[in-house]
Amino acid sequence: MSAALPCGPLVAYLVVLAAQRFGELALSRRNLVRLRALGAREVAAGHFPLFVVLHALYPVALVVEVLRGARPGPGWPLWLVAWLAAQSLRVAAIVALGERWNVRIVVLPGVAPVRRGVYRWLAHPNYLAVALEFVAAPLMFGAWRTAIAASLFNAVAMAVRIPAEVRALREAGGSRP
Repeated sequence: MSAALPCGPLVAYLVVLAAQRFGELALSRRNLVRLRALGAREVAAGHFPLFVVLHALYPVALVVEVLRGARPGPGWPLWLVAWLAAQSLRVAAIVALGERWNVRIVVLPGVAPVRRGVYRWLAHPNYLAVALEFVAAPLMFGAWRTAIAASLFNAVAMAVRIPAEVRALREAGGSRP
């Protein structure tokens, strides 16, 4: 490999990404068990494979684009700041939801949606964090094609998920996620 390849930073990013996603899946699984014990139910599960495909193919696309010549531009530090902001927003969403945070749409019938923390200002902070991440992270490495493709795929998935989540929460006894 050429010395110009951002291999060290890319590998570091991929390790962080994998640790985050696997950690989130473990937390989600734990929370789902607790929520089900309280009477929660998962709704609109049919679209979940879209997210599995997106989050599995995204790092592959990023690596392929970098291996094919994508290189960070002079603005990469700004994209790093944007990516760090996305991580902060994701953590704020997870903390605000606590044991109710999940990668799936899970509702507790009769329980109002969370309105504390970052949810006082944003209805879908975790989704905003992911959208920002799908732009900022690839652009840190100059992978603009991956940024576009992941963002478009994510927009399609969100166009299905957000209305399903809003409807599920409304039907469960709340009006806002």
